[in-house]
Amino acid sequence: EVPYYRAMLKRMALEGTYVINNPFWWSADDKFFNYSLAAKLGVAIPKTVLLPQHSYIPDIVSESLRNLEFPLDWQGIVDYVGFPAFLKPHDGGGWKMVSKIHSLEQLWYQYNQTGTRCMVLQEAIDYDKFVRCYCVGQKKVLIMPYDPTKPYLSGQQYVQIENYLEPELAQRVESDVIKICQALGYDINTVEFAIKDGVPYAIDFMNPAPDAELASVGEYNHNWFVNAVTDLVFEKLSKEIPQPEYRWISLLNGVNAVEKKKVGTKKSSSKKTSNASKKASSTSRKKSKSSIEDLSTNQEVKTRTARG
Repeated sequence: EVPYYRAMLKRMALEGTYVINNPFWWSADDKFFNYSLAAKLGVAIPKTVLLPQHSYIPDIVSESLRNLEFPLDWQGIVDYVGFPAFLKPHDGGGWKMVSKIHSLEQLWYQYNQTGTRCMVLQEAIDYDKFVRCYCVGQKKVLIMPYDPTKPYLSGQQYVQIENYLEPELAQRVESDVIKICQALGYDINTVEFAIKDGVPYAIDFMNPAPDAELASVGEYNHNWFVNAVTDLVFEKLSKEIPQPEYRWISLLNGVNAVEKKKVGTKKSSSKKTSNASKKASSTSRKKSKSSIEDLSTNQEVKTRTARG
């Protein structure tokens, strides 16, 4: 959130400095893209819809958004996502501007407060268990029982419960964490899962500067993270570090791997994904008219009030 640091890190990367995490990708990343990527990788996610902004800067005129539809098909959106749901920024963090929505009227009210922020509406999973996972070096994973209902950074969210997940479920969570972080290219990240009926739904995994404060995460989690990052740094220093290839195609190795697997196969990849993943991939489906690529014409370009 300090633009000066991000700009300087990019400059240092240009001169050959290895930066943890990649400052170019961090600048380009956003949550809606993350959900779309996870679905493509076969990771279960909640049903999610990208919403056009409520308001626009003065220089945006009607012709600028002639490929958008107005009014939105609000009923179609909520029929797909369901209630309760979360309205949140498509690229935010730290639980800022996040609202839990229980009705269409409440959705309209909260949406009307969002101004120029682009938002997503996401299914709220009525979870049985919730975990937050550190991932360091795209291979070391610590699964932490987590209570998202407690105040953020309060020190009450992280709880110590032995054998919180069954071995098979823990293995799936760890596998999904590594798969996501390798695809995104993050050396350090946290991934959150809401677990319902044995299915871990990836909720939040755009955390390249994760909370590791001792007072917040607790001594055990803090020490694990510090030790894992220390090992990562010394591992990087112990061998020649290849200069990263700062091009978009090279930053999506996880997607490239998926595409390569498709080559030569006769069956559609959609048959190989789980039912939950199929539904999750509908973040960009044609039926959801709120996605930019699916919206048609005639959106009024004015600060407006959501209505049916």
